[in-house]
Amino acid sequence: MPKTIRLRTKAFAKAALLAGYPSDYALAKAMEVNRSTVGRVLSGELRPGPAFIGGALTALAPMQFDDLFEIVPAGGGDD
Repeated sequence: MPKTIRLRTKAFAKAALLAGYPSDYALAKAMEVNRSTVGRVLSGELRPGPAFIGGALTALAPMQFDDLFEIVPAGGGDD
């Protein structure tokens, strides 16, 4: 079955606060993505793409991929 990447929402939000980003706007600026992209990924409306993943790993270092994201089966009711 094909796989996709899903954000670990709670871990991501906690890492963002601990890194000193008090808002989606501040985090998006550090990640070099649009604020709406951060909001849409956090709400589950959008899957994280390469720019989001790279920006998150850069802005939230030393967090690693597995700390912030998980690989799950693609498809199903939540896609």
